[in-house]
Amino acid sequence: MKKALLVIDRGSKMKEVQQELLDTCLKIKSQADYHYVDYCFLEVLPPFIGEGIRKCLEHDIDSITVVPYFLYPGMKLKDAVTQTAHFTKLIPCKMVVTKPLSYQPIISKIVLDRVNSLLHGKNINKENDSLLLIGHGSSDKRARDAFLYTVNGLKSHFKHVNYCFLELEPPNIEEGFKDCLISSPESIFVIPYFLHKGIHIQKDILIDIDKASKKYNFTNIFISEHIGVDSLIIDLVVSLAKEAENKSGIFK
Repeated sequence: MKKALLVIDRGSKMKEVQQELLDTCLKIKSQADYHYVDYCFLEVLPPFIGEGIRKCLEHDIDSITVVPYFLYPGMKLKDAVTQTAHFTKLIPCKMVVTKPLSYQPIISKIVLDRVNSLLHGKNINKENDSLLLIGHGSSDKRARDAFLYTVNGLKSHFKHVNYCFLELEPPNIEEGFKDCLISSPESIFVIPYFLHKGIHIQKDILIDIDKASKKYNFTNIFISEHIGVDSLIIDLVVSLAKEAENKSGIFK
């Protein structure tokens, strides 16, 4: 059976994001038994879901495993799954959709790795220094709950773990920064909870952190890498794909 795997991302105009997705797809293909691996976007710009499926079919495949590449549940995830379900009825091959990336312990492990990489070689005061995990923010409570799942997972490793959101819901970055100062830290370690190096990572978060730093006259701040292309993400995608394929029963 010739299988394809299609990653559905929200969408971005940033070349860095597209490169990360391309690198992720190449790593998946090198690791798993898929004849064709590619990505598409839910919105913002093509290739959209229909084109992504069409490109899979052009490679004469027998099945498509679709991976909703979203850290959070919510309307974007629902839209991606709904659109995919529409095409299921129209294409001449088998298709299955995996679980998203939310509530996956491996994601928490990647975040912990980002923290440990940031702390490496630094003189840390574990009694006072604070972590600040920054999420995107959503009007959907399910997204907040999924984010807090990761936040709470860090609390067994670090004494002072705070969180905030870039937009759409409180606490905002300034408020999260203020919460960090309650423990009188020598340093604040910022962890952006974002899949890609898009405009939020390159610009928006940095602007808000700088504003908060100046307002509270605190400058000993360290910012980790985002999640990005990671071998554990590749393992997770392949695992979710195999799980969905096995449960569907159509790949036997």
